[in-house]
Amino acid sequence: MAGITVSRGIVKWFKGREMALAMGSEMALARLGVATCMIFSPMFAKMGGHIDVSRSVAFGVILLMIALIMFIVYFFMDKKLDSQTGEAEEKDDPFMISDLGKILTSGGFWLVALLCVLYYSAIFPFQKYAPNMLQCNIDFIKPAEGSFWASNTVTIIQYIIMLAVAAMSFASNFSKKKPVQYGLLAAAVAGLIVFCYMGYMRQEAGTIFSVFPLLAVGITPILGKYVDHKGKAASMLMIGSILLIACHLTFAFVLPMFKENDIASIIVAYVTILVLGASFSLVPASLWPSVPKLVDQKVIGSAYALIFWIQNIGLWLFPLLIGKVLDMTNPDIIQQLEAGTITAEKAAISYNYTAPLVMLACLGVAALILGIFLKAWDKKKGLGLELPNVKE
Repeated sequence: MAGITVSRGIVKWFKGREMALAMGSEMALARLGVATCMIFSPMFAKMGGHIDVSRSVAFGVILLMIALIMFIVYFFMDKKLDSQTGEAEEKDDPFMISDLGKILTSGGFWLVALLCVLYYSAIFPFQKYAPNMLQCNIDFIKPAEGSFWASNTVTIIQYIIMLAVAAMSFASNFSKKKPVQYGLLAAAVAGLIVFCYMGYMRQEAGTIFSVFPLLAVGITPILGKYVDHKGKAASMLMIGSILLIACHLTFAFVLPMFKENDIASIIVAYVTILVLGASFSLVPASLWPSVPKLVDQKVIGSAYALIFWIQNIGLWLFPLLIGKVLDMTNPDIIQQLEAGTITAEKAAISYNYTAPLVMLACLGVAALILGIFLKAWDKKKGLGLELPNVKE
């Protein structure tokens, strides 16, 4: 519901203007939530020397309460916009169930919806398994108990650095002075290097993967601005699919080659995660702003709702498939667990993730094929997906 409301609201506020930049910026900032989860959930769960996941859940509840307050503020801002523009679309032209037929009979809509489910199914389920995948492919050496790198202090410092990197890279997109822009970018890169070094010293999979959104925060506004002024949304989706395929195949075949080399394995992991985040940036910057070009303005909320519904089928199915494939391709670990010859802790870091990662790469291949079809469909029907969003 939140995704539908946010997407519909951005279309309402930015249609005919820099909509891709707005959606890209919104999604880039939202990616910080992923990093917040990866960094702070383990810290809260381990707090006090007793592991209890309920503390991490409570932290999430607090964030949701803050989000509720922000939504209430947005509600009044949206009402004010309606009074200023005289917009009353629901009263003048109420939604009817039959309007769904306009969406479901659109070939372009189905291509975008299927692209979405394939792309997100290769990302979100992977996020669930990514820390464990890193544990299975990198020999982490825990820092000594009581040391700085094992303390909660380093967690907070690293999070502050992450926010600073995100803020500087994000702000650089909106600076009109070149020296300031390049200065912010240089500072962001330096901060990113420090962040990665601290992650290496902490030797935690969740901390390593928390770098995922940082490149996305910096480049998503750039990509959104490009789509707004230059177009090429369908082409960017194809590029995103290619990067997605390359990243999953790197995790499957390249990362395991460096397992015994502590530094090299973490460098490969960092670079691949950053590129995966960049690939993920192409979706909000190009796919979501394309939906208003495919359906009538009156049913845009319903179109986003249907896309989220289709997307959630994939988000339900693929975590199950990843788990099943892991069990099927690691029968020796399952047998040892049943026989009691291996501990659960040891088994958890011994899985071979090659098959699940190849499966996710295949989703990227399918998304690439659909992207090619979407570009051809756009050319045939003149939908305007390759055209700029900003109307001069």
